[in-house]
Amino acid sequence: MFTTCCAWEGDRLTVHEPSRYIGAVRHGLAAQLGLDPAQVQVVSGPIGGHFGSKFALAQYTAPVALAAKRLGCPVSLVPTRRQCFTIANHRPETRHDIRLSADRDGRFTGLVHAAEVVTSRFDPFAMEGTDVTASLYACPAIRTEERAVRVDRNTPGPMRAPPEVPYLFALESAVDEMAWQLGLDPIELRRRNDTARDPVSGKPFSSRPLMACFDAGAAAFGWARRSSRPESRQVGTIRAGSWRVGLGCAASVRPVKIAAATMRLRLAADGTAEVACAHHEIGNGITTLLAMGAAEGLGVPLERVRVELGDTALPAAGLSGGSSTSTSLMSALALGCEQLRERLAREATAPDRPLAGRDPAGLRLAGGRLTAPGGGALPLAEAVALIDADGVEALAEFVPPGSAPDALDVLRRGHIGLTTGGDALKWAFGAQFAEVHVHAETGEIRVARLTGAFAAGRILNPLTARSQLLGGMIWGLGSALLEETVLDGAAYRNPDLAEYLVPTAMDTGAVEALLVPDPDETVNPLGVKGLGELGIIGVNAAIANAVYHATGRRIRTLPIRIEDML
Repeated sequence: MFTTCCAWEGDRLTVHEPSRYIGAVRHGLAAQLGLDPAQVQVVSGPIGGHFGSKFALAQYTAPVALAAKRLGCPVSLVPTRRQCFTIANHRPETRHDIRLSADRDGRFTGLVHAAEVVTSRFDPFAMEGTDVTASLYACPAIRTEERAVRVDRNTPGPMRAPPEVPYLFALESAVDEMAWQLGLDPIELRRRNDTARDPVSGKPFSSRPLMACFDAGAAAFGWARRSSRPESRQVGTIRAGSWRVGLGCAASVRPVKIAAATMRLRLAADGTAEVACAHHEIGNGITTLLAMGAAEGLGVPLERVRVELGDTALPAAGLSGGSSTSTSLMSALALGCEQLRERLAREATAPDRPLAGRDPAGLRLAGGRLTAPGGGALPLAEAVALIDADGVEALAEFVPPGSAPDALDVLRRGHIGLTTGGDALKWAFGAQFAEVHVHAETGEIRVARLTGAFAAGRILNPLTARSQLLGGMIWGLGSALLEETVLDGAAYRNPDLAEYLVPTAMDTGAVEALLVPDPDETVNPLGVKGLGELGIIGVNAAIANAVYHATGRRIRTLPIRIEDML
C-alpha cells in the first residue's frame, strides 16, 4: 500500500515509507520542507513489490510530515485501496501509428512510428519507447515522433511494465501483419531484417542474440507445426469443432540500464561479512543475490553473510527500477570484494608477515583462508587481525564506464542517473511465443501456453531469474486480455481487485522460460544485463498475433475482449 509514517526528533525527520528510491524521497522532501538532506532519514524495508509505482517522491509525504511537526507526535497515512489509484502513478494510454514497408524479399525499406502518450498537466513526465522500435530491425529509412498529451489526471508512470510494452505491441503486430502479406514465416521475416548495428546511430550491438532466442523458443514451443494460414483448426484442438487454435510470436528487447552505486562491505575476524547499501528489496531477491556474491567474493559461507538495505543512513544507491538493480549493485559489490581481497593480500605479504615475499596478486580468498599459489595459507581470522582485530571495511564507489564525471554527486543528490551510454548498444533480448484457443461460438479466449527464450548476459541466480521471467510473462497475459482502468471523466470506475482484472492461476496455462547463453564482457564488469522487466515485453503482441492466426481478426486495441471475437 502507499503508506507513510513521519516522526520528528527535534529538527530531524524520520520517514518510514515503502519506496524504490529512498534517495529521491530524502532530497525531494528536504527541498519541500526547507531542510538540509542530512536532517531527513528515510527507511524502507522489504516492500514486496511496487508494480511501477513508488519510484519518486510521493505527493502526500510532505503534508504528513507537516502534520507530525504540528501535532508533536508521529503521524501515519494509510490510504484505502481505491484511493491508491489517484495518489500514485498509472500506466498512461498510448496511441500508435505504424507504417512499415518492405520489398518482395522481405527486407524492410521504411518505418514510421508516431506515438501519442497521456501525461498530467503539472508534470512533463512521458513514457517513451520509439527509441527502441526505431533500432530493433535493419531499415534504411526511419522516422519516429512522440507527443505528450496533457490531461487532468495524476502523473503516469511505468505501471505493471516498462515503457517499451505498448510500443513493442504496435511494432511487433505490424511485423506479423507484414509477414502474412509477404507469405513469409514471421520468424523468417525477422531473420531477414536482423542487424548487428543500430540502423539509426550506426553503433554496433554489444551482442545480438535475438535470433538465437527465436530459434531456442521455436524449438521448445513446437513452432514448426504451425499452420501457414489463419483460422486454422489443425493444431491440437481442445474440443473438435469448437475451438480455433492459433500460434503467435513477438520479439522482446530491453536496453540495459546501469547506474552509479556505493556500498560498504565489512569482513570480521570471526568469518562473518556484512553488506550495507541504501537500496531496496522489492521482492526480486536482491538480498539473496548480494549475499551470494559476497560469499563467493570473500570466501565465506553464505549463512555468514548479513545484508542491510533500505535506509538512507547507508551508502547511497539509486533507483530500484529499469532492470538496473543487479547491473549496478552487483558491480559495486564486486568492486568492494576486490578492494578487501587486495588489502588483505597486501598486509599478509608485507615484510615480517606470514606470507612475506609472495605475490599479492596471486593470493586467493576462499574457504575461510587466504591461500598463496604453490603452498602457504593464512586463516581468515588471522589475515583480518593483521589489519584490525575488529574487522576490515571497504567503501566501494562504482561508476559505470562512460558516465559523467559527477555521477557520484548526482547519485548522492537523489537524482536518477541511469545510463545506457557507450560505443555500442547494450540490450537484453528475448522471443515470446503464445498458443491461444478461441471458442468458435462464444468468443472466449484462452492462453494455453506461453514460451519465452531470453538472453540477458550472465545469469547470477537461475532460480530467481526464471521466477522473474515467468512472472513477467503472466503480467503480459494480463496486458493482452484483462488489464484496463475504466474512466468516467477523471474518476476511476474499477479501482479494486474485484473489477480491475489481473491473471489468476485459472487464467494461466503452461508457462516456460528458457535462458539463452549471452556472453557479453563489454556490457559491464560482470557481464550482467538485468532481466526483471524483459519477461513482459512482447507477450501482448505474441497473443494478439496468435489470435489473428486462430481467427483471422487483427486486433489493434488492448485488452482483447470477447466482444472483439463476436
